[in-house]
Amino acid sequence: MKLVLTYEQRCKSRLRVDDAAFVLPRGRVLHAGERIKAADGREFEVACAPEKLLHVETEALVQAAYHLGNRHVPVQVGKGFLRIAEDHVLEEMLKKLGARVSRVEAPFEPEAGAYGGGHQHDEMGHGGKIHDHHHDHHHS
Repeated sequence: MKLVLTYEQRCKSRLRVDDAAFVLPRGRVLHAGERIKAADGREFEVACAPEKLLHVETEALVQAAYHLGNRHVPVQVGKGFLRIAEDHVLEEMLKKLGARVSRVEAPFEPEAGAYGGGHQHDEMGHGGKIHDHHHDHHHS
């Protein structure tokens, strides 16, 4: 079964969706395509819900990323663009930096962060195989 979650929901350590409950380690972020088990043993595949985001394009992409990172904002980094949750203050800041900012509705998969070093699977992992290890690759 598919479990369609927002970024905020995918960051929670305790989650109840409809009639399913999940308990995950603190700091764990679920990514699209991962498989997890509910407390009752049912398996679910995680999918990212579309969210209201700001799509940022600029010749000074590194500068824009620096200013967002300086504010500890979760940022999705794509080829030639950044995406963040809608925020009118940050939108104005980015426009003052010369960025082209548009509003989109799309799945939000921000970077894990340098200190996170990836993510850990403690229940169900890739392809439904149960495993418990740490790795540094991203899911797409």
